Amino acid sequence: MNIGSASRASGVSERMIRHYEKISLIPPPARRDSGYRDYSDADVNRLHFAANARDLGFSVEEIRQLLGLWGDEHRTSADVKALALAKAEELGRKAEALAAMRASLLDLASKCHGGDRPECPIIDRIARTDSKS
Repeated sequence: MNIGSASRASGVSERMIRHYEKISLIPPPARRDSGYRDYSDADVNRLHFAANARDLGFSVEEIRQLLGLWGDEHRTSADVKALALAKAEELGRKAEALAAMRASLLDLASKCHGGDRPECPIIDRIARTDSKS
């Protein structure tokens, strides 16, 4: 199938498919006599796998590892679980940091009158040069 069909079947944009090929996340597909890419069902499955992993927050390098494990008949589920738990831990840290940023913004917004005067604690905080919160 051509790249457009592979894109529709996998849910990965044509641009991302080309990018994944360029960075060797997926192997280059076979080429037709005309020079056009010819994607197999296995290629589409690999693209779909990468898209699902991306949706779970995995980075390109982590997806590369997962693809390697997926294709390894001798893998252990413990290896896959370790990657998933490490990603979950990372996402937890990011969620905590985002929650703290949100709380800070809400606190600053509550201190801002939002009127016609130029005084604004939000701008004052962003402009500060010290490292205090």
